[in-house]
Amino acid sequence: MTGSRAAVLGSPIGHSLSPVLHRAAYQRLGLTGRSYDAFDVDEVALPGFLDRIDAAVWCGLSLTMPLKRAVIPLLAEVSEVALAVEAVNTVLFAEDGTRRGENTDVPGIVAALAERGITGADAAAVLGGGATAASAIAALASIVHGGPVHVYVRTPSRAEQLIQTAERSGIELYVNPWTQVGESLEAPLVVNTTPKGAADELVESVTKPVGTLFDVLYHPWPTPLAAAWERAGGVVLGGLDLLIHQAALQVELMTGAESTQRPAVVAAMRAAGVAALNER
Repeated sequence: MTGSRAAVLGSPIGHSLSPVLHRAAYQRLGLTGRSYDAFDVDEVALPGFLDRIDAAVWCGLSLTMPLKRAVIPLLAEVSEVALAVEAVNTVLFAEDGTRRGENTDVPGIVAALAERGITGADAAAVLGGGATAASAIAALASIVHGGPVHVYVRTPSRAEQLIQTAERSGIELYVNPWTQVGESLEAPLVVNTTPKGAADELVESVTKPVGTLFDVLYHPWPTPLAAAWERAGGVVLGGLDLLIHQAALQVELMTGAESTQRPAVVAAMRAAGVAALNER
């Protein structure tokens, strides 16, 4: 392995839970001497930050907005998953300083659903058209078996990235205007990737038993949609579930921790994340 230092980069970055989660994982694994920090870095500052990295000191970086796509040209190697969604959220350093890009958001979504016993669905719906929606579509490739995935966006003409991701992932994707978003409630699995408040209009329509909702927001929690979903008897996952599972995968990539230790790491991260959110 390379160095023992890691951090999350993004702008703004003050809200990030990554330091809390990664430090909790290090403590649970007994990895003393490791550090994980947060740096406010935008697209302009990113190349210089990477050039100053000493691979003997650093093991990896977590990336959040707006860096997930901007980093790709700065890397020597990018994983197939990251290329499929055109987003890198993890940078790893080889001993010679070579940079490799990974995406743990996609397997993180799969792992979070699996933790709740959801490993397959006949169809699914995705709300939103951004980078997280692309990750959701890629993740659904291993969950939706034979059925379609419907995505609901405010500007269908801007869904080209989602269409490309679906083609690369082997997903049968249908792009629908937001005016038809009420139809998403019929899907057995709904992934909401929209910003705070954007899906609140669905709340009054969630009045009967529904399937599973994965709402990627995590603060404040529950969202109005998640609360209505639970009242209707549906299964609900939140953004904290995604943060934890993608971070657990990052820890393994950056430290060499065994995947057999993941359940304990996930539990430690969840306790730390909930405590941090309760203090906000």
